[in-house]
Amino acid sequence: MRDPYAPRRKWSLSNWLMGVDSWVDDAMYKFKSSGGETWESLTIFFRRFRVYGFKKGVIELACEGLTLGVFGALLMLALAKPAFEETDKNWRANQKYSVTFLDRFGNEIGRRGVLHNDAEPVDALPDHFIKAVLATEDRRFFEHIGIDFLGLVRAMVENARANSVVQGGSTITQQLAKNLFLTNERTLERKIKEAFLSLWLEYNLSKKEILKLYLDRAYMGGGAFGAAAAAEFYFNKNIKDVNLAEAAMMAGLYKAPAKYAPHINLPAARARANEVLTNMVQATFMTEGQVIHARRRPASVIERAKLESPDYFLDYAFEKVKDLAAGMPTNTLIAKTTLDPSLQTAAEDAVLSHLRQYGEDYRANQAAMAVIEHGGQLRALVGGRDYGESQYNRATRAQRQPGSTFKPYVYAYAMEKGYEPLTKVSGGAIRIGNWSPKNYNNRRFGTVTMTTALVKSINTVPVRVAQKIGRGPIVRLAEAMGIDSPLTAEPAMPLGTNEMTVLEQATGYGVFMSGGETTNRHTITQITDTSGNVLFDFRKDGTKPTRVLSEKATQSMNVMLSQVPEWGTGRRAKLDGIKTAGKTGTTQSYRDAWFVGYTGNYVAAVWFGNDNYGPTKRLTGGRLPAMTWKKFMTYAHQNIDLRALPFVEEEKPIEIAAPKEVDSDRPADAPVSVVRQKPLSVESVTILRRLEIDLRNAPALKPLTVSGDTKANDTVADASTNTSQTQ
Repeated sequence: MRDPYAPRRKWSLSNWLMGVDSWVDDAMYKFKSSGGETWESLTIFFRRFRVYGFKKGVIELACEGLTLGVFGALLMLALAKPAFEETDKNWRANQKYSVTFLDRFGNEIGRRGVLHNDAEPVDALPDHFIKAVLATEDRRFFEHIGIDFLGLVRAMVENARANSVVQGGSTITQQLAKNLFLTNERTLERKIKEAFLSLWLEYNLSKKEILKLYLDRAYMGGGAFGAAAAAEFYFNKNIKDVNLAEAAMMAGLYKAPAKYAPHINLPAARARANEVLTNMVQATFMTEGQVIHARRRPASVIERAKLESPDYFLDYAFEKVKDLAAGMPTNTLIAKTTLDPSLQTAAEDAVLSHLRQYGEDYRANQAAMAVIEHGGQLRALVGGRDYGESQYNRATRAQRQPGSTFKPYVYAYAMEKGYEPLTKVSGGAIRIGNWSPKNYNNRRFGTVTMTTALVKSINTVPVRVAQKIGRGPIVRLAEAMGIDSPLTAEPAMPLGTNEMTVLEQATGYGVFMSGGETTNRHTITQITDTSGNVLFDFRKDGTKPTRVLSEKATQSMNVMLSQVPEWGTGRRAKLDGIKTAGKTGTTQSYRDAWFVGYTGNYVAAVWFGNDNYGPTKRLTGGRLPAMTWKKFMTYAHQNIDLRALPFVEEEKPIEIAAPKEVDSDRPADAPVSVVRQKPLSVESVTILRRLEIDLRNAPALKPLTVSGDTKANDTVADASTNTSQTQ
């Protein structure tokens, strides 16, 4: 208790601060003292674990290994994340629906979905068929964890001995991972994803489930997916009834279904089946005596018409049916599509003929094409050169840089903001931050019109225009026109650095063909059940077109784009006697070559390149893509009513007549091109069209009251000067 008689200390700030300082000093001293004692105790404790000599080296290596292991684990998790994101998708959805597809005329063109529903369980399949598949595709399937390291080493040794690729190291699990989640692109990223997804499948599914999915999902030629469907298609048998020779022939299809399909090349299929039988003997699954009968009496197949199935189109249409069929009372459906068989054949012929003739010269291994008719009907779709080799649809799934074919979206928004085809802009150099775009072959331009900039594909102009009017609104306009791929408004965006698909490009340019309204692209016109009850009808249930470009902006774009085939980069795409419009595109290092063009009747996008993003040999959009586009469009416009490009000019009826003579160099069975009679030469039409544009956009002359010859001569001189500047 405080002494009540003791004098009280007077409080002051200085006394309080001194007390705090004293307390801090005392606390720090005690912490230092106790900390030193603790550290000394720990040092003495751990000193007993100190090692010397050889043991110390081992411990150091173990510590370094642990550090590297932790770092490797973190790296593996970072690489695995993109792969595991693929598993979030509904990868079992293909088993839900059974769809029969019809073309636009009501003829059956293929089926999807039902082949998975009717698959037999693995235990019900013939033992010799399972052994044939495992002996050929993955002998250690029931032993490895999804990745067969021993098999990989064995394949590398065999390939080194043969100095070529004679064996593959992929397991059945890896092949299933690719079929379910990935594409056939030969990239390191895809192989990393494939490895992680294989481990995921092994962890989440049993070996029998993996094998069943593989046997049900693999493409086996002839439009058949899965072993059950292949047995029915080739032998008209249930899969449980196939004999050893037939099982060996089916097992041989997994490597290359298009090459070994027996209804197309029976000798090659039998030779491949003989290899499968040898594999079964080498794997000790059977003896030579057990397979000798199958060698001597190889399998025969039932007669099938060699009709090409539009498989890329069917795969895409199946996805659309699944979207539309949600909530329908049945899963067994009949879908009428927009496919035109003759146009599909013409599109495939145009793509494949140019790939075969010029692909090797230009080092371009793949191509894709999408065709949409006025009104939005998807008439043809080519997703690659060979569906049997790769089911990856490059027309709908491959996102590639469009290059200069993106520029029309920039110019379209510029037209909305008041620019006109003859508006003059600077084509000189421009710098945005540390980036400065270059023109093709480093060409330099002065002041040019918007039309010249687009037709000659000058790079600096769209970059300058986009910098002025804003890149964000351009992105929003492109999305409204039909580009669904994500776009970023970066400075290089006007030059086509964002990625998009071939089908999106055809849809976007379809706005110009449709007069400024959305293309209203669709693939399915009607869905019914097996009793004929209509479950979906596009005329009633489909989307309606909406306006995204004004008529004035659409007219300007059609006028400008119609000059590209006349005197620009797309001259190889010009159609005789038919108004043609479009744009070429070539990306950096010649990785992608495009031509996207349209008439009043059709819009089509064509792409050439390589799956591995490797550069081509200086292939530009004005070459193979433009030539492919022209070949298809020449056929597509035979014997149809021609539509004029909106707001440009009315096309007069053109009489179509067969050629009087056939070139002697043409094969006798080659299709005959249609010759359209033209009233004027190409040069005359070009000059008149340019003159039309100049006259329409020339400034009006002000009326003057002229008195005297001098003023009259001055007025004439001024008019002449204005005209020359406009040109």
